[in-house]
Amino acid sequence: MHHLNRSGRENRAALFDVDGTLADTNHLHVVCWWEALRQAGHHVSMHAVHRAIGLPGEDLLAHLLGDGQERDTSEDEALSAAHDTLYGTYFDRLPRIDAADELLRALDRRGWRVVLVTSAGSEELDALRRAVDADDVIAATASSDDVEEGKPAPDPVHHALELADASAHASVFVGDTVWDMKAAARAGVAAVGLLCGGIPRHDLEEAGARAVYRDPADLLGRLDQSPFA
Repeated sequence: MHHLNRSGRENRAALFDVDGTLADTNHLHVVCWWEALRQAGHHVSMHAVHRAIGLPGEDLLAHLLGDGQERDTSEDEALSAAHDTLYGTYFDRLPRIDAADELLRALDRRGWRVVLVTSAGSEELDALRRAVDADDVIAATASSDDVEEGKPAPDPVHHALELADASAHASVFVGDTVWDMKAAARAGVAAVGLLCGGIPRHDLEEAGARAVYRDPADLLGRLDQSPFA
């Protein structure tokens, strides 16, 4: 199946995670999940929460509270709602990571179709898109609501490739978590890791990152030597 554009060249998708990759929000999520859990009587370390960021809410809770038969999942919805309420207080001032918008524009100019791949819900995604401020070059958005299973399953990446009408081998996925790297690798897409979400280089490489950069500015400065070359 060839995904060709008008000039007969293969469509190439530049797939991007958003939290921790384009917007500096991972630690805000950590604090909000930590507080939601604390209010419900669960004492989970911030470090553990940080390592789970990037998983969809119910998977994050299963990861932190145990996914065995004995876990009571009846409070998951309330925990997620508490997180969303706490996190919503930051919507008007979510910080973009420096040069995130320039990186997306540079890839768009080079003929890449930019697609966001996120676990964020629609309201949260609107706030993130306002923060990133590059809507003019974002071709599509794939959210975990659109698929059966979120990252680290490959489903969100497959869905994003369909939206971009691009093949896996011609595409690149940029993210900041182990879950991003695993999802990309399982979908057969080159995985690029960024360190700005706070996850160590070794963990990203072990999960399948082909290349690792400090942040969007670092990747932008070295695009010609990157998997995007």
